[in-house]
Amino acid sequence: MDAGAEGTKASFFQRFLLPGFAFKGFVIGGGYATGRELAEFFLVSGPWGGLAGMVLAMALWSLICAATFAFAQAFQAFDYRSFFAALLGRGWVVFEIAYVLFIILVVAVFGAAAGEIGAAMFDIPVVAGSIALALAIIAATALGNASVERLFKFATPFIYLVYVIFMVLAFTSFGERIAGHFAVAGSGDGWALGGLTYASYNVVGAVVILPLLRHLTSRRDAVIAGLVAGPLAMWPAIMFFICMIAFFPGIETETLPSNVMLERLNSPLFQLAFQLMIFTALLESGVGAIHSINERIDHVLVARRDAGLGTGARIGIAALILVGCIFVADRFGLIALIASGYTALAYIFITVYILPLMTLGIVKLYRAQRLSSSSVAAD
Repeated sequence: MDAGAEGTKASFFQRFLLPGFAFKGFVIGGGYATGRELAEFFLVSGPWGGLAGMVLAMALWSLICAATFAFAQAFQAFDYRSFFAALLGRGWVVFEIAYVLFIILVVAVFGAAAGEIGAAMFDIPVVAGSIALALAIIAATALGNASVERLFKFATPFIYLVYVIFMVLAFTSFGERIAGHFAVAGSGDGWALGGLTYASYNVVGAVVILPLLRHLTSRRDAVIAGLVAGPLAMWPAIMFFICMIAFFPGIETETLPSNVMLERLNSPLFQLAFQLMIFTALLESGVGAIHSINERIDHVLVARRDAGLGTGARIGIAALILVGCIFVADRFGLIALIASGYTALAYIFITVYILPLMTLGIVKLYRAQRLSSSSVAAD
């Protein structure tokens, strides 16, 4: 059954919410689950500057996701190789090189974060937490699209609920500190650059989740799903950032800002729930990243021999990638990976993804729409 046939039976959730939830899953784990990324890119601009940068990043996510989803739906390109072959022609290989480096970096960041959480919560070696995350990712990606979609569907309510509870507890415990710091703070410099940089490396999550866009039935579906993806991904980050202001300045230098705030809340049960939520977000992100690689390989195999990846092959590919990423995480650590790698990748993706999509991609979409309209008129 082709993508269009599948789409006619797609539910409201699959058409309009699943893409945003999947994008959210990647962004939370890769972008702000521990608070380290928010400190790196937004707290340096102060409370108001940081919020301005986050709103800018959210708007850019919505715009680029809408264009990405529409392009994927128009050209039925639901893995990153097909997508960039349609967008860049033979230049798709340039994106693939950057993308593979990106996957190695972000999964290493996920592993480092899981390791830090395990060490902080259970006093276990850092590498043990990384290995636990790797095993969970392998299990979730082994069965393909259906398994991945279930993860995003059922993990999202838990993640959102924990963020809401966290904000309520934070305002109850140190709301006066938050209000006081916002009252005296001005808007710092660099908020626009911070928002642009943060949006640029995280928005590649729209490419990561391409396999989950098969349910889109029209360009309208794609645009709506893309526009809502930005707010779905950013509102927990904004809540989290506001809570972090209670301990600004100072918290921006912490490896795990989330842990600092949780200790101040002095609620061991909620601290455990929050760390479990972070692990779940890291799992979502890691699953999305590894699944995108599996689907790219599966697409090529189906085209060449009419048979895709089996469960064993999916497990093997995931294990191979994750072992290398765990080594990178253990070697460099969380702060160094985020500070050194993310900014460089942001500029690479602006060059090979965002600018081509928002120029050449829009032109190709317009031409595809005119061709489709002409075909309908001829019929």
